[in-house]
Amino acid sequence: MLYRGSCHCKAVSFKVDVDLTNPITCNCSYCQRRGNILAFTPEQNFTLESGKDKLTEYRFNTNKIEHLFCSVCGMESFSRGEAPDGTKMVAVNVRCLEDVDVSSLNPTMVDGRSR
Repeated sequence: MLYRGSCHCKAVSFKVDVDLTNPITCNCSYCQRRGNILAFTPEQNFTLESGKDKLTEYRFNTNKIEHLFCSVCGMESFSRGEAPDGTKMVAVNVRCLEDVDVSSLNPTMVDGRSR
């Protein structure tokens, strides 16, 4: 389904075609603190509409995931990386999507802390 999303201040905005039937949460040191609910989609399903110049990147651990956040409000609305098969993917913070009732979702917990 097609959604629109943004950071808190709306300096970064995007549209994304993403399936919300299997979102995840993660207990790694980063995700647990942020409280993200993540949904993944191939990169071609994601269009950054504004704010490319406002994005700041943070990488940690294996340095493979581009955690991108707004330099104005600090919100990470999406990140970029690769699936195990090499497909370029975008992980969208579902909490940053318009018109999504996150209480209706049943995210799967991923044990990122033990990896």
